[in-house]
Amino acid sequence: MEPRFNLFGTETGSKIAKRFAGLGQAVHQTSLPATTAELVSLRASQLNGCGFCLDMHVKEAIAAGEDPLRLHLVAGWRETTVFTEAEQAALAFTEEGTVLTREGVSDETWDNVRKHFDDEQVAALVCLLGLINAANRMAVITRQKGGSYQVGALAEHA
Repeated sequence: MEPRFNLFGTETGSKIAKRFAGLGQAVHQTSLPATTAELVSLRASQLNGCGFCLDMHVKEAIAAGEDPLRLHLVAGWRETTVFTEAEQAALAFTEEGTVLTREGVSDETWDNVRKHFDDEQVAALVCLLGLINAANRMAVITRQKGGSYQVGALAEHA
């Protein structure tokens, strides 16, 4: 399938993209570990089938020094030994917060996130998850393709 619309080629889309980029930068300026933020963004993008965001977050994570092996194992994180307990809590939170049920995030998952992250980091996680899911939806709806993202491109718009 070809991209059906250049959302960011419009005045409205460009304005919103700038604000999204700024919000993303705000999350990255918190004490939430950058690695955790990229793992969360990558996992949500996998669940939502967003090729553009997968491309972006893999490239950004590698540029930030993330081990490519860990990125390859994100989809099967429960069956690996390469993620910390805090990262596992964030990944469980990501899955439950992306594939929503009436319960939303379970009490068990919420309690585990609270065990590993302080209030500022939890706020960052909640906001990040909302942002990446919204970005995934916009890119999937307009059929944006992965493969051509250049590291740092989104930061240029912030």
